[in-house]
Amino acid sequence: MPSEVLLKIFSNLDAVTLLCTGCVNRRFYHLANDNFLWIRIYSAAFSPKRSNWKVNSVEKTAGSVNVLSVKDKEAGYWKKEYIAKQRARVRAALAQVLKPVNPYTGLPVKTKEAVRISGLGWVIILREKNGKEYIMEHIDLSINDSSVTIMWYGKTWPRLATLSTLDLCGVTPVFMDQSKTPSKNGPRWHSLIAKYNLSNLTESTMIGGDRLLRIFCLCPGLLVGLWKREEELAFVMANLHFHQLVEKSTLGSATVPYELPPHTPLLDDNPEYGLHGYQLHIDMHSGGIFYLCGTFRNLFTKKGYIEDGYVKIVVISFKNNTEHLPLIGKVGLSWRTDIFDGCIKSCSIMDITLLDEYGKPFWCFSSPVCMRALGPSDGPSFLGQTSCVDYVDSEGKVHVELVWIKETEEYFIVSLVLYLRVAKINHWFGTAY
Repeated sequence: MPSEVLLKIFSNLDAVTLLCTGCVNRRFYHLANDNFLWIRIYSAAFSPKRSNWKVNSVEKTAGSVNVLSVKDKEAGYWKKEYIAKQRARVRAALAQVLKPVNPYTGLPVKTKEAVRISGLGWVIILREKNGKEYIMEHIDLSINDSSVTIMWYGKTWPRLATLSTLDLCGVTPVFMDQSKTPSKNGPRWHSLIAKYNLSNLTESTMIGGDRLLRIFCLCPGLLVGLWKREEELAFVMANLHFHQLVEKSTLGSATVPYELPPHTPLLDDNPEYGLHGYQLHIDMHSGGIFYLCGTFRNLFTKKGYIEDGYVKIVVISFKNNTEHLPLIGKVGLSWRTDIFDGCIKSCSIMDITLLDEYGKPFWCFSSPVCMRALGPSDGPSFLGQTSCVDYVDSEGKVHVELVWIKETEEYFIVSLVLYLRVAKINHWFGTAY
């Protein structure tokens, strides 16, 4: 069919259909990039609205644009302009939804609503060593108090030996229409959240297992399950904290993650006193079951509590029995595939939300963790078996010590300590500890 006829047909398409048409083949792609097509769509969407206008035709609206502004631009210019302006509209709408902040958690009140109206979902992109890619849509999604847990599983995994990396991306419809239910069939925007090297699935990153599979933790917050017999992928689980969840999942690009805005150091009214007025919220959970849900206020530390580049904050001291807390139920990390399901003992998901003295999120993460037994000389002296849970990232460390009470068959947290990197504190407050 002649190009002139196709362009005439394309001129009757809306933006979503035109973008999809451009994916059919190379010829359609170049035709669907035509600036005259997109200037009509752009003008109809973004021309000033005036009540006294008598123009009802898109052709007349587009005709008001200087023809030279169309011819002088490279092919696809007005398509890019239209998409950029639509994305800016989406960002502005989400910013309004996320504006109200809960004064007790320091997190946006309407994160769940923002996820819903934006049509936000998540995919993983498995990349082979030869460059071939596999894009997998999430199968299960559970929203917790301060995090979201996303699952992928199925029967069509590529062979692990052929894979090199895994990309975790948020995906949203390019054009958001709040009056309609978001569709997965139209063009979507990919926002890279994190990239993982699958060669790191080694003994050093393994955190547990059962009779069917072993699980590995890759920072930040990714859990990978491998079948024991075949050493092939069983499932992938991503754990994302609510703090800047929507921004990270929508405002990046397919190759570059969302970049946090420049941080303006907060005023530390008494740097000699150290940190004070901090608040910690901690959850330990799996599969919708919460083993721990605790909030600790008025946390502080003195300037002298600096060791090996970390500032120490004691949340629960094993010297104070009144602070000790039980874990509710039998701790275990639930997993499932389309064939099997199970629970790996002593593992769970830990969500940490640490607020500074101004109620601003200072350190937040959601990650798989696992308890490991301590020797007699490693932990406090209690009657039961002692265990610990450790977490480390670029901003700090968490160390939890627990004791197993045989009579009641439950774990008690007897020590909980945060270690914050001095470099993070200095960057946050503009200090020089």
